[in-house]
This record gives sequence, structure tokens and C-alpha cells, in this order.
Amino acid sequence: MAERLSINDTLTETRIFSKRVVIAAAIVVLLFGALIARYFHLQVIDHEKYRTESDRNRIHARAVPPRRGLIFDRHGVLLADNRPIFNLSITRERVTDLDQVLRDLGGIITLDERDIELFRKRLARHLPFEAVPLKFNLGEEEIARLAVDRYRLPGVDVEAELVRYYPYGALLAHAVGYVSRINEQELAQLDPRDYAGTHLIGKSGVEKFYETELHGEVGYENVETNARGRVLRVLEQIEPGPGKDLTLELDLEVQRVAYEALGEERGAVVAIDPRTGGVIAIASAPSFDPNPFVSGIGSLAYGALRDSPDHPLLNRTMQGQYPPGSTVKPMYALAGLYYGVNTPESAVSDPGWYRLGGGGRKYRDWKKWGHGGAVNLEQAVVESCDVYFYDLAHRLGIDRMHDFAVQFGLGAQTRIDQTSERSGVMPSSEWKLAALKAPWYPGETLSAGIGQGYMLATPIQLAVMTATIANRGHHFRPRLIARIGDEPVDPVLEDTVSMPDPASWDAVLLAMENVVHGLHGTAKIINKGLAYRAAGKTGTAQVIGIAQNTTYDASKIDKRQRDHALFIGFAPADDPRIAVAVIVENGEHGSSTAAPVARKVFDAYLLGPPAVTDPVSEPPAGVPPAPTTVIPPAPATEGQPDPVAPPGERPAAPPIDPGVAPAEDVAVEPAATGGRV
Repeated sequence: MAERLSINDTLTETRIFSKRVVIAAAIVVLLFGALIARYFHLQVIDHEKYRTESDRNRIHARAVPPRRGLIFDRHGVLLADNRPIFNLSITRERVTDLDQVLRDLGGIITLDERDIELFRKRLARHLPFEAVPLKFNLGEEEIARLAVDRYRLPGVDVEAELVRYYPYGALLAHAVGYVSRINEQELAQLDPRDYAGTHLIGKSGVEKFYETELHGEVGYENVETNARGRVLRVLEQIEPGPGKDLTLELDLEVQRVAYEALGEERGAVVAIDPRTGGVIAIASAPSFDPNPFVSGIGSLAYGALRDSPDHPLLNRTMQGQYPPGSTVKPMYALAGLYYGVNTPESAVSDPGWYRLGGGGRKYRDWKKWGHGGAVNLEQAVVESCDVYFYDLAHRLGIDRMHDFAVQFGLGAQTRIDQTSERSGVMPSSEWKLAALKAPWYPGETLSAGIGQGYMLATPIQLAVMTATIANRGHHFRPRLIARIGDEPVDPVLEDTVSMPDPASWDAVLLAMENVVHGLHGTAKIINKGLAYRAAGKTGTAQVIGIAQNTTYDASKIDKRQRDHALFIGFAPADDPRIAVAVIVENGEHGSSTAAPVARKVFDAYLLGPPAVTDPVSEPPAGVPPAPTTVIPPAPATEGQPDPVAPPGERPAAPPIDPGVAPAEDVAVEPAATGGRV
């Protein structure tokens, strides 16, 4: 067997070993260098990036909703408050199985399909780390049940939220309005940043019109949370800007009197300070409680309101459109004086009817036997003589009647600080041609002369017209707002009606005063025990047409087809501080139904508590107070309702359904007319 030979070459082995050590060291150095480079890159170059990502895992930006501004009446009475409620909310990123959580919650509290459907819609509009409300306004028992099971419901919280509360409910529902949940249509028109953290927005009334002022500015805070999402501390905060408080011209006590005076009737009352346009009261009946709308009214409850034949959701003060009837006669009397077609002494013979051109169709007066052989302006207004105003309208012509009436606020929106106001109809030949593609006929002018036919007005328009007459032509824009925060809102003078002879105002205002205080005044029923002088005009708006030679018999007509009762007026007569318009749907007689409502409103403002001495805002400089009109006092008699005489020929106008107020192009057949006072 051959022997193995060993050759010792230590030098070679040393070289080989050294090379291996160098290579290994180089590899180690390279790896260590790469590690250092990576560490440098992460800690220095990408420091801000990864710090931000780290913060996102433990620091969240959270919107802080602002406090909504409060709403007060002119005496500082709180009309719209903020109160806390408790909502059930879910934060999506903290929930592993949302469907399972919803099922678990359904076993603890009552959740219907509608709650879950709306929650999923809200969830789609929010970021994963934002708490999204599932159910609002939890009761005490529901909160207690959730507290017991909270340990097994990560991502589920009960959160407090300030929401609107309306302490006077239906009394101010239409004027103040209400807030409710933001819907998808509104969300598409809003900047989401302005409404982050809040779910409410003004839906109607003052709440909607002054949404920007009331809402305020959203604040933000960065909060540090633990692994369970619980807030550990607030790192940074931008305080929200609270909404501005609003003070209204409304007088709560006068508003209460106006609303309660309507009783069970359907109707509206508007009271304005003629010196400033400030709205003292604005009541629509029936009304509704706005509080259920804040957190979400049930479908059954809403359906009952929506489908009610009394239309409680309709704001009759500015959405109800009615023929104004004889309430426009004082304005037309001024128009006759303005255009010089008559004088206060001009007299018209009234046998109980009027004929155009001396022949043809008869247009009957409400008083079958007429008002006498020589009816002048004062008697025509005091006794509401139709024949006088037929003749006046014929001599004026519809276009001059239109041009004069718009200066008093008819035929256009008054631009009150409310939403959804309708404009009414003040017809003209041009209007009819555009709306109905038909020419204007002379008989239609006679109908307009007593506030019938195509003519439609809202109660707010009639109040503005009355205030303008009381203020001797100074037409102020009606407004509910008195102050925004601490800043007063100045009156806005819309127009000034300058009569060629200022004495014309005296003639018409005296006639209106005698409507209330004169022996033959149609509103003398309200002058008993009156502690001040008032002025006014009664009116009746026909709802259905009565055939010619047919007698109007209310007992044979359905209640909802009977005439509407109207009254306009102001007081004190020598220094007007309040102008009122009243309509009682199907109330029949302005003197016995609507005028007593106005009397209660006058008394509440001028005599009753709280004592009212000065308006919230002063009249602008240059608008003088109305001069005193001195007339001999009339005896205080127990007035009687308007006589119900055979009305003769009445206009075949369709019923005015306040729930679906007629559009401006409504076609009405203004046949031979005979309005009642």
C-alpha cells in the first residue's frame, strides 16, 4: 500500500486565508454600509414621510362643529335653542365586521331597515376614521343597554350632540322655520368642509334664510388615540367659530295672540310696523310642531301632515294666494286721485248695478238696492260700494291700475327674509297676453276694480300694501330680522308713492278710519270700547263662481267653498305703529270674522303686555311721521256683521286651494262680478 505524502506550504495557505478574510470583511462592510444607508434614508431623507404615516396610525383630525346661533324675539325671549341629545355612532375603521355589528346592535336596541339604509348612505359620504351616526336621540334605557354591552362593540360609541329645540312649537313653525338632516341634494351643493362634524341645516323660515350667519365656522382638532381608537389626548386644536345670534322684529306675545285669534280656522295674520317694515307677527294656521323634524320625523307622522286637507305645512302668509276682494279699494281710490280721473268729491250714482257704456251686461253691487244717488270717495270706501269702483276701474284702465298697485307691493315678491314666497298676480293687458295668449276685455277691468277676477295676493303683500298706505306712500321692505349679532339691520325703503296733492292721503285715510268708527262703516263691529282710533277695510274673496241671477246661500255651499273673509287695517289712525292683514279661509264676512282678529292684534301690541313704545329699529331719516287726522268721534255702537244681500252676478272663478296655490298663469273666468264687503 502506497504511503500518503503531506506537503506543508504555509505561505500559500496564509494567502488563501487572507483573501477570504478580506472578501468576508468587504461583504460585511458593504452590508453594514447598505444598512446604514437604508437607515439614513429612512430616518433622514424619508423622515417626514414616515412620521406622517406613523401619525396617521395614532393621530386623527377630527371636526369640531360650531354652536349654532340662537334666535330671539324683539324682547329677548329665546325662540330657538340648542339642547344636547345622544346619538349612536360607528367608526368604520375600528369595526372588523360591520354587518355583524349591526346585527348585534339590533339585538340591543330597536333598529329598523330605514335606520340602516340611511346609515349606509351617510357612511359612504364619510372617511373611515369619522364617526357616522346610526340612530339619533337615544333614550335613557337605550343608552343604559349600550353601556352594558360596549366592551364587545369596538367602534360603537354614544356621542352627545347639540341640536335645535323650539320651545314654542307650532306658534312659530313657519316664521322661525326648522333645521333637519342634510339630504343628498343639499350635500351636492355644499362645501363638505363647511359642514364637517354636523348633520343639520336650515330647511325653512329664518333658519334657512340666515343659514350662513347661524351656522358658524367648523373647528378642527388633532387627537392621539390608542390601538382601540380611544382618544388619549388632544394635540392641536382650532376652535370653531360659533354662529351669530339673531334678534327678530317679532313680538312673541303679539304672535301668540294672532295665532290663537284664528282659533280652529284656516287663515293667516301678518302685522308690520309701517315705519320700518319690521314684522311684528306672522301667523299661519293650522301649523305644526317643528321639533320632530330636527332629528328626523317618522314617515307616518310626516305623511299625516303632508296629506292633511288643512295643509299645515303651507305657510299661508306668503304661499297662500287669494283674491284680495274689497281690501284693495282704498289703494284704487288713491290711484284715481293720482291719475286725476276723480276727486274726493266726485260722485257716482249707484242703483245696485253698473253697465259698461250704458247698455249690455249688468255688473251688480253687493248691496242689491245700491248705495244711493251720489256716492263719493269716502262713502264708497266706508260702505264698500262696488259700483263706485267699477266706474273708477273703467276710467283708470287695467294698465294704470297695475302700474300703481306694484308701487304698493302687489304682483311681485315682497323680498321678505323668508324662502318660498309667491308673487301673486297683479294683472295687466301685457300679462294676460303673455300668460293666456288672449286679449284683455273691459269687463275684466271691472272685476279687478273690486279685487276679483285674475287678481291674487298673499297676506304679506296685503300687509305691505296697508303699511304703505298708513305710511303715506313710504313702502318699506318687510323683514323679520332686527339684529345679526350686535349689528342692527337698517330698514330698506323700496319705493315712495308721491301723490300730486298730499291732501289725497287725508281723504283716503279718513275714509278708512270711518270704516271702523263711522256709523255706516263695515268694520264698526270692532270699535266698541276701542281705546285708540283705528283705520281699516273689510273684504270678501269669492272662492267659487255663482251663476248670474243666482242668490248666494252659504247654507247650501260646502264650508270649503264659502267666501274667504279679509281685513286690512292700521292703528293708531293718527300715528300708525302697526299695520295688519288678516285672512280667514271660508270665513265669509270680513267684518264679523277677520276684523275681530285684527282688533285683538291691535290691542295686544298697543295695550297689552309687554308694553311696546318704540320699534326695534328706527325709521330712516327723512321719513316724517304721519300727521294727525282729526275727525269727530262716532258713537260707539254695537256693530252688526255685513248684510248678506243677494250678490247678483259673481265671478266664475275656480276655488283657490291654498295647498296648491294657483300659478301666475292660472286661467280664471272673470265673469260679471258683485263682490261683498
